Amino acid sequence: MTDVDAAGGGTVAAGRVPAITAEVRADGTGELRIDGVVQTIAGADLAEVGAEVTSRVAALAARLDAAVPLQVRDPDGLWALVVHPDGRVDQAPPAGQSVPEPVGAAARAAATDTPRATTPGAGAPLPTLEDLVTTRRAERREPARRGWRRGVALVTLGGVRPGPGRAERRERAAIRAVRRPLDGPRTVVVVNPKGGAHKTTATMLLAATFGLQRGGYTLAWDNNETHGTLGWRAAALHDRTAVDLLRSMPSLAVRGTVRIGDLDGFVRTQPTEQFDVLASDEDAASAASIDADSFRNLHRLLSQFYRVLIIDTGNNMRASNWRAAIDAADQLVVVSTVREDTGQSAAWALDALRAAGHEDAVRRAVTILSDAAPKVDKELRKRLRTHFGALTRTVVEVPYEPELVGGGRIDYRKLRPATRAAWLQATAAVAEGL
Repeated sequence: MTDVDAAGGGTVAAGRVPAITAEVRADGTGELRIDGVVQTIAGADLAEVGAEVTSRVAALAARLDAAVPLQVRDPDGLWALVVHPDGRVDQAPPAGQSVPEPVGAAARAAATDTPRATTPGAGAPLPTLEDLVTTRRAERREPARRGWRRGVALVTLGGVRPGPGRAERRERAAIRAVRRPLDGPRTVVVVNPKGGAHKTTATMLLAATFGLQRGGYTLAWDNNETHGTLGWRAAALHDRTAVDLLRSMPSLAVRGTVRIGDLDGFVRTQPTEQFDVLASDEDAASAASIDADSFRNLHRLLSQFYRVLIIDTGNNMRASNWRAAIDAADQLVVVSTVREDTGQSAAWALDALRAAGHEDAVRRAVTILSDAAPKVDKELRKRLRTHFGALTRTVVEVPYEPELVGGGRIDYRKLRPATRAAWLQATAAVAEGL
């Protein structure tokens, strides 16, 4: 019996099914093993490596003139395939079943010639429109858009369109949560009375994620009673603030109707991320401050034009505008870095809110824990997660991000993919409470 060369070295006896496994990684590296002989593969990304693996195995199948099994391990787990000599790739059938052959035109025609029993009184109820829609939804299965599974779809020209892996399914579920319809404007209030707890960072990144996923109509608002830093972390074409908008409200109301375009001179549009920023007072010589009535007047106006308002609070929990924001909150978000001081400050704030009668708001709150450094105290992180997990609805962790360390303008596009993915999950947790 003639041996067949296996690409990359080694031979496979003709008529024998070779043992073929592969591993593909997110960094664009991988290995293909054919009967123990290892071939190293590299590409631009996971999809390209997956396509190369499939191509090499298809070439071997063609030389053997037989379908061969292939087991691939990717970041989401293990996947069993069958690669055919003509390059087709199928998902492997369950153990004990043979690989299904393609259905021919004659067989399809015969199947369609068989009439369905749809006559009233035949025993089965007639289908309704709801049945039709439900069937369509059940049968629709979007293929993977990235990774090894997308590589298989590319190399088979769409002949095999595997579903997404666990990570992609989790991402899609989060996107659905963020995009779900709301029955009115919603207000999210971000709190921690200590500076440096990442309130402003959280406000910006929650607003960016809502804006990108919902197509705009999102506002990030600095509700500091005097001066906050939200405006400094955003792109700006002007320097007007909440104080300027408050002063202009009487003249805007003279016309009887305030339009969204009237706000353009006061909010700072973030075009790439599709949200607006309303900054707090930035005049160092100003003595102006925002009180509870000022907050309520602004909130009443802004709620007419924005679906989601993310409010960055100041550090003074006794300020009347701080308390007014809590009263207006549909969702409370408590933020902390993985540090003793910011964690204790967040815990103190929740104790104070509960004592002030906001037990329900605390119970429904979302906690976001941010890594403030590349290396964090794992024991402290566990303590914080346990503490806030017992007090609030859920705890979400977001990783350290070097791009945010400098304290300058936040550019969402420069964040690492892992950071954007974590903030998507955090935003989904917030959206589920709206």
